[in-house]
Amino acid sequence: MEQEQPLLQSYQLGNLNLKNRVVMAPMTRNRADNANNSPIDLHIKYYKQRSEAGLIITEGSQISERARGYINTPGIHTETQSEAWRNVTTAVHEADGKIFIQLWHCGAISHPKFHDGEKPLAPSAVNPNTQAYTKDGFEDTVEPRAMTLAEIKETVQEFKKAAQFALEAGFDGVEIHSSNGYLIHQFFNKKANVRTDDYGGSIENRARFFFEVIEAVAEVWDENRIGVRLNPSLHDAFGIKASEETIPTFDYIVNKLNAYDLAYLHLSEPFTDVSNIDYLESNIAKHYRPLYKGTLMINNQFDKEKGNKVIAEGEADLVSFGKLFISNPDLPIRFAQNATLAEWDENTFYTTGEKGYTDYPTLED
Repeated sequence: MEQEQPLLQSYQLGNLNLKNRVVMAPMTRNRADNANNSPIDLHIKYYKQRSEAGLIITEGSQISERARGYINTPGIHTETQSEAWRNVTTAVHEADGKIFIQLWHCGAISHPKFHDGEKPLAPSAVNPNTQAYTKDGFEDTVEPRAMTLAEIKETVQEFKKAAQFALEAGFDGVEIHSSNGYLIHQFFNKKANVRTDDYGGSIENRARFFFEVIEAVAEVWDENRIGVRLNPSLHDAFGIKASEETIPTFDYIVNKLNAYDLAYLHLSEPFTDVSNIDYLESNIAKHYRPLYKGTLMINNQFDKEKGNKVIAEGEADLVSFGKLFISNPDLPIRFAQNATLAEWDENTFYTTGEKGYTDYPTLED
């Protein structure tokens, strides 16, 4: 029965009522294959199909041209993009859905091909030694250029401006992408951030940019419509190498977040096995639930059973699902009916067109 599944219970998220606790996680899908990187009709269909989620969080959407790091990703920094996103939010709302947009700056995980041959901006000139997705496929990153103090301030304002465009586009809220090795996460990380000014060195300094972004976005949105995403035990992925200071850094950040009335804190369980690294946490929900007083959302490799369990045990309030939502547009309905789940096709994750995007059938179909 439905009421036996914690995932299918409604949830009060600030002043938003979510019909269930099944959240669609933000996922890069590379379908904005047009000159102005705007959502297209496919995006409208894709997100509307998934409106049974208690909350949809869109794919990362760059906050400026210099925030780009992947081909065919949508932006939220022009009126044209904002108007195109409004078509998406209108469709989702017509289907009784709720939708936040994820505000994204790739930082060092980018390539000169996105910046007229110039190096991408980052906290420091440290190559993440990973790959960016360009028109010529996945290519090795280069050493980025360390941001000036003026560029840091400008980037804070770019987040604010993108938040304003998101408000005008009719979103229910925004998620600040401070995770998975991108710009804000680069500031947090002691190896990616070797600055010696107010934005480097101490834990407080390395977190400074993040809190400036939150406060700038909160000039546009009520705090209870702002979510943030963190990946505390990320290691050997997305250009991030953890250190002994990693968990103390995130403990400081999460404790400080209690001073804000945020919509939620969105955490990822480790992407790689860190069980043999004594200075990293293997169970993120268990570690951070006692530290964070607000709504906690957890992500990474959850299925129906694990999702119900983590909520039942009080370690999270919401669970976000990624790949399962790609291949099961009506995922909460399938959970409710204990139905078989469709498999996803990884070959179509980052392609263009409807194949592997809007052509997965619902149970009803």
